[in-house]
Amino acid sequence: MAEITADLIKRLREATGAGMMDCKKALSESGGNFDDSVDWLRKKGLAAAQKKAGRVAAEGLVAVVVEGGRGAVVEVNSETDFVARNDKFQCFVGAVAKLAVQSKDLQDLTAKPIPGAGKTVADKLTDLMATIGENMSLRRMATLSAGTGVVASYAHSALAPGLGKIGVLVALESTGDKGKLAALGKQLAMHVAAANPQALSIDAVDAAVVERERAVLTDKAKASGRPEAVIGKMVEGGLRKFFEEVALLEQTYVIDNETKIKDVVEKAAKEIGAPVKVTGFVRMALGEGIERAK
Repeated sequence: MAEITADLIKRLREATGAGMMDCKKALSESGGNFDDSVDWLRKKGLAAAQKKAGRVAAEGLVAVVVEGGRGAVVEVNSETDFVARNDKFQCFVGAVAKLAVQSKDLQDLTAKPIPGAGKTVADKLTDLMATIGENMSLRRMATLSAGTGVVASYAHSALAPGLGKIGVLVALESTGDKGKLAALGKQLAMHVAAANPQALSIDAVDAAVVERERAVLTDKAKASGRPEAVIGKMVEGGLRKFFEEVALLEQTYVIDNETKIKDVVEKAAKEIGAPVKVTGFVRMALGEGIERAK
């Protein structure tokens, strides 16, 4: 058996694009033979998968899953929308979302074994890349919990149950009727998908963002040449409108286009039979923030 040196591992990495640990294992399995190691990596799909990793993956699916009082949303990307309709890809994304419910973070999730597959999430993703022939990535995940209430979910532009282009979770706390509470949560999740709020409430909006908005409004008001007292009112009015755009509870309900979300929740609480509090939400849209090729 040939000696497996750091230089040999480096050469194999450069030739195949595979990861360092995969190259080391390939050399070990191949008795240190360079050509056999390349073939070993190719058979495992590792070399091919790594070569695809430079291509932009901005399509794919967002999945949402709720189990008990906890929900998860994950984004798995591919290069083309065509892959999102692939049954194997959909099954993988759905399985990953279920594992995400009990995962601490993305690193924890990728190391988890997929039930019945005999492989971890990371290994199964590599297999899919080699089989389907596209670069893919498990980009991000988020979880949301509720104590005495419910977590509701919604998948927009769904290709299958829980799989779509936008995934939303909404957490509601209440001791009232769980069925009615869940129905309210679903409606609010649909609203979040459409309205894309940036924060739950006015207090939750980032202070730096508020100050930046205030500065812009002040400059615009001063440019109008109005008196100082009027400028102050113009700025405060502009901030109210700003909060109505970015804070969920201040937004106008997209279903009736007239009631504020906080009033929708208060009215629903009477039917639910107990006070209702929206404690959080997560909205994940496919490919947001990824720089796509022009």
